[in-house]
Amino acid sequence: MRSRLLIAAASALIALTLAGCSAGRSTPSQESVTIPQPAYPQFRSYQSVLVKQNVVYQRDGDRRERLNVCQPKKKTDGDRAAIVLVHGGSWRAGDKSSPEYNSVCQWLASGGFVVFSLDYRLAPQFPFPDGLDDVKSAVRWVRSHADDYSVDPDRIGAMGGSAGGNLVSMLGTAGHGSRTTGARVAAVAELSGPADLTSTGDELPNFIPLQVAYLGCEKLSDCPAARKASPVYQVDVTDPPFFVGHSINERIPLSQSEAFVKELRAHGVSTTFVTVRGSLHSIAMLGPDMKKRILAFFHEHLDPIQPSHD
Repeated sequence: MRSRLLIAAASALIALTLAGCSAGRSTPSQESVTIPQPAYPQFRSYQSVLVKQNVVYQRDGDRRERLNVCQPKKKTDGDRAAIVLVHGGSWRAGDKSSPEYNSVCQWLASGGFVVFSLDYRLAPQFPFPDGLDDVKSAVRWVRSHADDYSVDPDRIGAMGGSAGGNLVSMLGTAGHGSRTTGARVAAVAELSGPADLTSTGDELPNFIPLQVAYLGCEKLSDCPAARKASPVYQVDVTDPPFFVGHSINERIPLSQSEAFVKELRAHGVSTTFVTVRGSLHSIAMLGPDMKKRILAFFHEHLDPIQPSHD
């Protein structure tokens, strides 16, 4: 499976099309550009980043949930913003320490953030909302351990791809009000995240069994958890800015992200929407241009507000 994905990605050419932001932010229109996309370009390490592995962020009896911490080696005068990174894998597989997510963790840290890449409970043994609860616990842990990692607890973002994209979207739309307390976050970037798990149509035939297993239901047509696990139904006006990336012809239909972006903007949530020509899924989209856009998004929304000198 992995080899087929890598071969397909290695031969693909993609073009990025940026849609404008809402909620008072304007982004000029941009022509599509074609960029050679190697297979998983993020398969690399960064000498400027220190990685601390397998830090326990949650204990429950004999069970331990762990995360890796990626920190810039360069010291700064103040605290850094943090990003919680959530891996994909259809809610039933994946690992924080896989080569691809280990490298994404280091890449984000190379951009000046302290990154917490976490594992979480997986389906079908642990259906919804167990995995989401773990992600929320990780945010609370980061906030409570902010001093240990020179992190500003008021500036925490989240990023995820595929199932991880769904989870960080749920994280961003969960709760109400201040984005600086509890499990709330200040900015979310998600790639290829399923936004509506209630869909029973023909657009997701191969994904339906994975959804059902994750939701803990026998069939999707009778599954109350499906709506609760769908970020498109959780949006409110206090939600953080979102960056949504999605390939036009990939395994998760583009209509999922289009509906989510429409709902976010309808509630006045600042939203950047990037579509990618081709079929690359999740973090396979992370070519140089997409990386540049995501880092710019996080810096825009997580960097300290500079005082006015007027």
